[in-house]
Amino acid sequence: MSPDVDLTRWPAMAAPRPAPLRAAIARTLLGRVARRTGLTVALPDGSRLGPAGGPVLAVREPDAFFTRLGRSGNIGFGEAYMAGDWDAPDLVAVLEPIARNVASLVPPQLQRLRRFYDPRMPTAEDNNRRGARRNIARHYDLSNDLFASFLDETMTYSAALFTDGSDEPLAVAQRRKIDRLLDITSVGRGTRVLEIGTGWGELAIRAARRGAHVTTLTLSSEQAALAGQRAADAGVAGNIDIRLQDYRDADGTYDAIVSVEMIEAVGEKWWPTYFRTLDQRLAPGGAVGLQAILMPHDRMLASKSSWSWINKYIFPGGIIMSERAIEETVARHTSLRVADRLHFGASYAETLRRWRETFVNTAAHVDALGFDATFRRMWSMYLAYSEAGFRAGYLDVGQYLLRR
Repeated sequence: MSPDVDLTRWPAMAAPRPAPLRAAIARTLLGRVARRTGLTVALPDGSRLGPAGGPVLAVREPDAFFTRLGRSGNIGFGEAYMAGDWDAPDLVAVLEPIARNVASLVPPQLQRLRRFYDPRMPTAEDNNRRGARRNIARHYDLSNDLFASFLDETMTYSAALFTDGSDEPLAVAQRRKIDRLLDITSVGRGTRVLEIGTGWGELAIRAARRGAHVTTLTLSSEQAALAGQRAADAGVAGNIDIRLQDYRDADGTYDAIVSVEMIEAVGEKWWPTYFRTLDQRLAPGGAVGLQAILMPHDRMLASKSSWSWINKYIFPGGIIMSERAIEETVARHTSLRVADRLHFGASYAETLRRWRETFVNTAAHVDALGFDATFRRMWSMYLAYSEAGFRAGYLDVGQYLLRR
């Protein structure tokens, strides 16, 4: 276990109770994973699982590691990294082949038993009005300074849109992404815009600079405060109404509705409500610009009720949609249809790489903000895990234009 682990703050990091049978099964399964993915699992006694020469997953505390993995699956895998039970010279290189082969790593006979050992999403994380506010606060209200430590000057926390092979600044690619959404929804002078999910205000500011009147909704008090300050500094505060308000309580009608990577926080139960809200709030002739993270439909169906490490530690209540789920939900519950789409998953991988490297390089600053070594390992795991998913093609991101 890492000497930096604070057991009072991170009780799940304490050495787990021995579970020899589960640990043995986990070791066997990890050997299978290593062989199928080409990983080299290096053990402290000098032995290894999997072939030589692959990306190295170095096990530091085998008893704790295999016990966590056997008891808690992917949650245990992530917690073992947080605790320092395993490490990797190149974390993304280890996680990418796992993401690429995720559908075939567990034998079919064990897949059928998934409902018996996979933890279910806690009812407390349902995204009703109270739950949504609590879930959002747990991530987005951590600290504006924390997010500023790795985001670019635009404070944009979603996929940038890079040109092919470009080494352009991240802020340029972020503004390109935003401008494309504003362009496809015809945002200009006098346009009434509803934004669902304010972030730290960059989209609202850019829309207001076009002469639009923006109503933007967020459940994060930290984001609302900084977005307001940034709008004032940009000289467009008079054109932006920032509301601490649930999307279900939006009123009025708008010529354009934009929502960037907020659908991931809605929850499957509330997808119809979310898309009906878009339909109800859209004025005749208007357009919706939606940016969403995507996963394959079959994997979404297999995992949608599971409680993962990402849910437990990073995005409580979160679930990623498939493109098919978007199209089917829109068709069944609204008068809207997808009129245009753009996929740019490779750009998200590059965005995440830059965030991750910046975050790692600002460890001293993050520590000074009060985030300990265990948190930094958790956050590095989250960023690397996400980057690996996009590099492997397991995850994608799309912009969608919806019209009636």
